[in-house]
Amino acid sequence: MQQLLSPTIPYPSPLFRITPHPFPSKHQFSLGDRLSFYTPPKMASFSGFLAKAQMEVTAANGIPSLMDYVGKGGLDVGDDLLVLLYHIQFACKRIAALVASPFNSALGKHSALTTAAPSDRDKPKPLDIVANEIILSALRNSGKVSVMASEEDDAPIWINDDGPFVVVLDPLDGSRNIDASIPTGTIFGIYNRLPELDNQPVEEKALLNSLQSGTKLVAAGYVLYSSATILCASFGSGTHAFTLDHSTGDFILTHPSIRIPPRGQIYSVNDARYFDWPEGLRQYIDTVRQGKGKYPKKYSARYICSLVADFHRTLLYGGIAMNPRDHLRLVYEANPLSFLAEQAGGKGSNGKSRILSIQPVKLHQRLPLFLGSCEDIDELESYVDVQQKVNPGYEV
Repeated sequence: MQQLLSPTIPYPSPLFRITPHPFPSKHQFSLGDRLSFYTPPKMASFSGFLAKAQMEVTAANGIPSLMDYVGKGGLDVGDDLLVLLYHIQFACKRIAALVASPFNSALGKHSALTTAAPSDRDKPKPLDIVANEIILSALRNSGKVSVMASEEDDAPIWINDDGPFVVVLDPLDGSRNIDASIPTGTIFGIYNRLPELDNQPVEEKALLNSLQSGTKLVAAGYVLYSSATILCASFGSGTHAFTLDHSTGDFILTHPSIRIPPRGQIYSVNDARYFDWPEGLRQYIDTVRQGKGKYPKKYSARYICSLVADFHRTLLYGGIAMNPRDHLRLVYEANPLSFLAEQAGGKGSNGKSRILSIQPVKLHQRLPLFLGSCEDIDELESYVDVQQKVNPGYEV
């Protein structure tokens, strides 16, 4: 197979370096002068890429791998998107290995990686920054991305004039939970580059390409790092989930064509904030947990405080996952997850309107987010006053 291995790419800190490697061995991580992370091989030709993709089919019962399922024998998402997806899933395998490493808590203590953050954004933690660098390196190697907009960066990064795609992402959502081994995740959305902006200054075209409406998403997905590593994605024709087989290093199709139940029996929210909620939201929660809503059964509360994990459970079991205050980001959290919810037969709402119909005006724009079963979202919105306006500045 024809391929080009990328050279070593230094991190902002001498603690880290990136070197090429097909998959991390169990002895990969060592704590000393540096930790090593790896970038995927850069494909020199699509024929070489196809040869690699054809090998990624598990022998067990002929279950297709991710690359096989979305390739020409499956969804046939197109050559460019297939190559991009290969590099994204490769980067997420690196992050999965990092999150599961016994050294990640020590990594979190390296103050050299901690940078100042604007007051209107969460202060990034070192693991967030490393995950961001891993994905940026993978997108550069793909040759298919013009712009990357990340939760960790103040402004979008222009990568390649010829890249057909724009990628928006949260590289490591829920990283504050890592020391307690609570699930975390990566969220991403993919748009087509807007060629009508090509003659604009770099900063302007990078920003405008990143501020596309969610209705223009080509694909979206998340990777859940938990007891299993699961990549869930949609390319506009249903939502499908793939589980990482550590024996082969492949993501294997385990949940084809997910359909979220039209009604669930679980709500997911931090109800310690109950007394800061508006009257409509308190009435809704009081009603459903007493079994006095449109569904005559008492709801149960399940809350992990990890967006990807709470959404993943809701996608499979139904119900509603929410953060009622202006906290979650429209561009790289709300839009990709709402796209996945809709493709699975559910809904994404800000409490009043459809998330995907909201036009972003700022890269780090925040809003309330309600995701879940159609009937649950409709019932919630009928209470009208469900967006939390009181925000006293919570410490946790």
